[in-house]
Amino acid sequence: MSEPTPAEPTNPERVLVIIPTYDELENLPLILGRIRAAVPQVDVLVADDSSPDGTGDLADALAAEDPQLYVLHRAGKEGLGAAYLAGFAWGLERGYDVLVEMDADGSHSPEQLPSLLAALADADLVLGSRWVPGGSVVNWPTSRKILSRGGNLWTRISLGIPLHDATGGYRVFRRQTLLGLGLADVASAGYCFQVDLAWRAIKAGFRVVEVPITFVEREHGVSKMSQRIVVEALLLTTLWGIRHRAGQLRRLASRAPAVAR
Repeated sequence: MSEPTPAEPTNPERVLVIIPTYDELENLPLILGRIRAAVPQVDVLVADDSSPDGTGDLADALAAEDPQLYVLHRAGKEGLGAAYLAGFAWGLERGYDVLVEMDADGSHSPEQLPSLLAALADADLVLGSRWVPGGSVVNWPTSRKILSRGGNLWTRISLGIPLHDATGGYRVFRRQTLLGLGLADVASAGYCFQVDLAWRAIKAGFRVVEVPITFVEREHGVSKMSQRIVVEALLLTTLWGIRHRAGQLRRLASRAPAVAR
């Protein structure tokens, strides 16, 4: 009598990796191939902002051969935050349990995604962090490292959040976390979007964990980072910080005992 075949292990959580694209024709097949090799169980959504180089058309062709790959065509270039918000909405509507932010240019290593997913066991939001022990950056000039570290230090001081890398874009969200962030009110469209969501998660009481990653600067294509984006992020963070500190002062004043006249 033959022994019964053991049941296949099941993973009840459906994972969607969201990859925004704009002119990533060279990078897209490379990153998708690495995802399939490293985490073959996940689904992938390419959110393309009508790339003039044909990235969207390539994504369609690749999706025709891969039942776990989907493409969301957007009207035009509206910023990283807007692309992710559209991707979140797509994934939430289709019942995904875990949603991942990942860059198309290879700077976020798919090979490190399993460690981020594992950290979700004790967290509501996992941040891939360049600036915690064990984290690193490859092929960045010293000036850019100083800018990133300085921006994150300013974020910690102005907003009072205990994060070393609030600006990083390699993230893993639980479904319920995204539903609790008030995404309909998110107005930040550029890279400040990342700070906005991390801060919202902390204020909402969600458990946010940082996991060290190695960030590798792109080899193909042109970086979307610009001086305008950096200035926007600094200005918005400063404005949020002023409002945050003013609110703290108002709450302290309201609790202070009245002075006898």
